Amino acid sequence: MNIRRVAIKFILILCLISGIVGLLAYYAAFKPNLRNEKPVYELFIRPDEADIDLGLKLDSIVCDTTTFTQLSRIMNFSRLKPGRYLFKPEMNNFEIINKLKKGVQDPLRVTINNVRDIYQLSAKLGNELLLDSIDFVKLLTDTNTLHGINYTQENILSLFIPNSYEMYWTISGERFLQRMIRENESFWNREKRNEKALAKALSPKEIYTIASIVEKETLLESEKPKIAGVYINRLKSGMKLQADPTVVFALGISGLQRVLLEHLRFESPYNTYIVDGLPPGPICMPSVSTIDSVLNSENIEYLFFCAKPGYDGGHAFSKTLEAHSQNARIYRQ
Repeated sequence: MNIRRVAIKFILILCLISGIVGLLAYYAAFKPNLRNEKPVYELFIRPDEADIDLGLKLDSIVCDTTTFTQLSRIMNFSRLKPGRYLFKPEMNNFEIINKLKKGVQDPLRVTINNVRDIYQLSAKLGNELLLDSIDFVKLLTDTNTLHGINYTQENILSLFIPNSYEMYWTISGERFLQRMIRENESFWNREKRNEKALAKALSPKEIYTIASIVEKETLLESEKPKIAGVYINRLKSGMKLQADPTVVFALGISGLQRVLLEHLRFESPYNTYIVDGLPPGPICMPSVSTIDSVLNSENIEYLFFCAKPGYDGGHAFSKTLEAHSQNARIYRQ
């Protein structure tokens, strides 16, 4: 009888101990274990950090690294997967480990706009994504890659439509390029853009190139359709574009305020004072509004424009060279 009581007491003690251990384990696994100093914690894990100590990597955001490390061993989690992960203060060890173990990344928004060329674009992407900017430039200048997607080194920038895109931080250069191809097709298929380009007997790449010149000619949205109309008129009439921004681009002089006669003689396929038609590619990444301004350009008879007096950045438009010369004299005076 005494033996039975001892056995029952021993079992009860074991159950109690097991309950306490289970409770502690549950507490360690499911109690919120993130610092509450921020509404969201952002964690970036690079490929070379896969084997780094988990507690060390998460020490800046986890309150109790001991319970986190212990549960990691129980869940057989010892290797980090590269990516960008977001954590909220109410998350517990189990949720944190489960997310990291499965590699459930959180996407980020990448904005591409206002770049001069693929080199600036690649540098921007290299700062915001894991991809290497030098490798991305190599991809965008690879002859086989460009041939496969029907672009050249000169016009490849026209593939990229300025916008904010949601993607994973670990996206590769190849996947990013394929994403931009889909976005480009979607852009030109929306709002009858392809049809509008066809109606002007221009390709989307040519529209993009004209838009890049218009982008550099004026800051006034109201003027963009008219300036685009002037350039399209010049193309149709066989005139040289004679666009100062293309000369600035050819010279490669950032911030050049005034184009001189000596600049106009600079030999370059981008100097539209020398070459006929459009330059071989865009001179910057134009805004969507500027692209649409070209597509919706006004049906006008103007062939010339120059800056007009005042400080609003506006231009005076004219149909003849004589009227243009008079406008230019007024501006100089």
